Amino acid sequence: MGARKRNRADQLKEERKNKAFAILRNCPTSPRKMRLLADLIRNSDVNKALGILKYSSKEASGRLEKLLLSAIANWQQKNEGVRIEDSNLVVKEIFVDSGKVLKRLRPAPQGRGYRIKKRSNHVTLVLDSNNENKQK
Repeated sequence: MGARKRNRADQLKEERKNKAFAILRNCPTSPRKMRLLADLIRNSDVNKALGILKYSSKEASGRLEKLLLSAIANWQQKNEGVRIEDSNLVVKEIFVDSGKVLKRLRPAPQGRGYRIKKRSNHVTLVLDSNNENKQK
């Protein structure tokens, strides 16, 4: 059982070497609002995704744009000497997980207090090149 687990871990490490990723933690936006933007750029070309995020009117688009630029910089760090235009980068995976929830009280009528949940999220973005000659 231990050998299979080790082999799988090594296999995941090899897969991770080819991809570039960036993680945004504790972003003070609700996960539901962030997922709306994440669904727009999933499986799209990097330039197209940057355009969508740049001209989106949603507040979370600025944070996602910065995260995408960070992932591109991470890809450049791994692949020195390769041009981005030739690599045909694609947003392979993007997922939004729920983060910490801050619970606050808001005054309500007749001495009551309504509970407010201030949600946060974690975003993980994975880039991969979409070259036809890379098929396995």
